[in-house]
Amino acid sequence: MKPIQTQLHLPISAFSANSVEKTARGETNGRAANRLAPCDRAFHDWYRFVLSFPPHLVSSYIEDFGLDERHLVLDPFCGTGTTLVESKLHGIQTIGLEANIFAHFASSVKVDWDIDSNLFKKKARHIANSTLELLNEQGLNDNSLLKRPTKEAPLRTLDPEAARLLLSDSISPLPLHKTLILLDSLKGHKEQPYYRHALLALANALVFRISNLHFGPEVGVGKPKIDVPVVASWLCEAEKIANDLQLVKGRSYPSAKVYLGDARDVSGMIEPNSVDAVITSPPYPNEKDYTRTTRLESVVLGFIKSKAELKDMKKNFIRSNTRGVYKDDEDDKFVEDHPEIQKISESIEKRRKELGKNSGFERLYGRVTKLYFGGMTRHLAELRSVLRPGAQLAYVVGDQASYLRVMIRTGRLLAEIAEALGYQLMRIDLFRTRYATATKEQLREEVVVLRWPGKKR
Repeated sequence: MKPIQTQLHLPISAFSANSVEKTARGETNGRAANRLAPCDRAFHDWYRFVLSFPPHLVSSYIEDFGLDERHLVLDPFCGTGTTLVESKLHGIQTIGLEANIFAHFASSVKVDWDIDSNLFKKKARHIANSTLELLNEQGLNDNSLLKRPTKEAPLRTLDPEAARLLLSDSISPLPLHKTLILLDSLKGHKEQPYYRHALLALANALVFRISNLHFGPEVGVGKPKIDVPVVASWLCEAEKIANDLQLVKGRSYPSAKVYLGDARDVSGMIEPNSVDAVITSPPYPNEKDYTRTTRLESVVLGFIKSKAELKDMKKNFIRSNTRGVYKDDEDDKFVEDHPEIQKISESIEKRRKELGKNSGFERLYGRVTKLYFGGMTRHLAELRSVLRPGAQLAYVVGDQASYLRVMIRTGRLLAEIAEALGYQLMRIDLFRTRYATATKEQLREEVVVLRWPGKKR
């Protein structure tokens, strides 16, 4: 199966043999290497993390690994589905695993191409018109925006427990009210095959058009929007999805499955000895709470309703930040015998004491580093049972210095862990470099390329 359009992808050598020279010239520097190219827009930008690794990187490893319709690709940290979509476009069967409930929803929708695009577009316009009528009955013209808040009509809002989960001021009262009215209209179509696509369109509109969020690259809150055209913003996203589905109409593509679950329990969801390749990007060991990236849409659209539900979800994550560490966590025991990881943890703790950093989160910096690599050790150990002999793996990871400027060479450490578990390290490719303001250094973002030779007899 060929991709649906002609695409130009960098050869794998762009990420490997000449990486040191290219870094010196600055060619792998900055955000350009991570940017979504116009030719990759279809399907991928239905909903996408700002820092998602790009489709062209996935395509390069599909080519390098010699993958085709005979093979099965796994992404155990599939996020918003970049590997899944790109593999499907190349005619390759794929499986994704994701612990974040909204990211799981998004990736599963992005590989569902079996709906009637014409019907979806027709129904979307009908939903838009009916919602505009409802708003008009309330004295709100969604196409004529208010310049200042109104105190006339009572506005819909979230349940107080759910509202407390949001970043403060992440969405203004009137846009939230109109979003909830539109959401009610969508729920009237809950049994229809296009409902999930309509909901994902609202999520994308909510994050990038309706809310006050901004990404730089961390999620934050920008200047409040008193009002914004909610219905038109959603309809634009819905019609984009419908138009992309037209591109694959009448074509046959392989299945793509997406499981909601913990990457440390791969064998509990995937058949033994079934996977030919892994292309993925796990979380990095830093202070980024990945649930904040999806918090607004998760809460407003009803995927997470309470702090308890948020905690339950976080417990299925690899521990990569201190806001996801719990008393009964034990993954650190899996790296007790790894001297460098222990040394890094001790260095972080020593620097913390020198600097007098005594908050509860700062006291966890050393521990979360060990929990992260212990969790990745559990994942890689579990993964072996689902891999076929000769399976090839690509892990996109990045060096970090988030914990009091102590450098963590993530790629090299994961490579050492993998080798100790019986994997063969083929190479570590440089993907790009990122400038760290804290350390004034270029941090490497790399692809650790492994091979599973099979169990020794």
